[in-house]
Amino acid sequence: MKTIEEFLESKNIRVTAMRLLIYKFLAEKQVAVTLSDIENAFEKADRTTLYRTIKTFEEKEIVHQIDDGTGITKYALCEKGCNCEIETDLHLHFHCNNCNETICLTEHKIPQIKVPDGFVSENVNLVVKGICDKCSGQ
Repeated sequence: MKTIEEFLESKNIRVTAMRLLIYKFLAEKQVAVTLSDIENAFEKADRTTLYRTIKTFEEKEIVHQIDDGTGITKYALCEKGCNCEIETDLHLHFHCNNCNETICLTEHKIPQIKVPDGFVSENVNLVVKGICDKCSGQ
């Protein structure tokens, strides 16, 4: 198993202490996080550094962006082997109306959707809204 440092290097990302800390923070979360969540976790860090790290992780396909309909962009680590490709890597997201958390349901893939000729798909997002297992007590 690769260390985090080896993983980041394999993605052509220069390893820094802040990048390691942010990666570990995301890996510990079971839910998608906002940039504000990251800022609150690293209060003494420069906001620009945090933003650039997330954008670098997104560009290098380490995290994916989630639009769960709340108007606040959230981020989650991509699963192993993900290339963020529309044809193979898209999965459902679940947004809990009670606790307001958004969870990746990576085992539930979004089926490939064929769009009419002349249309080019760039992103697909499917969010199921309801009550999560923690809030429902099941």
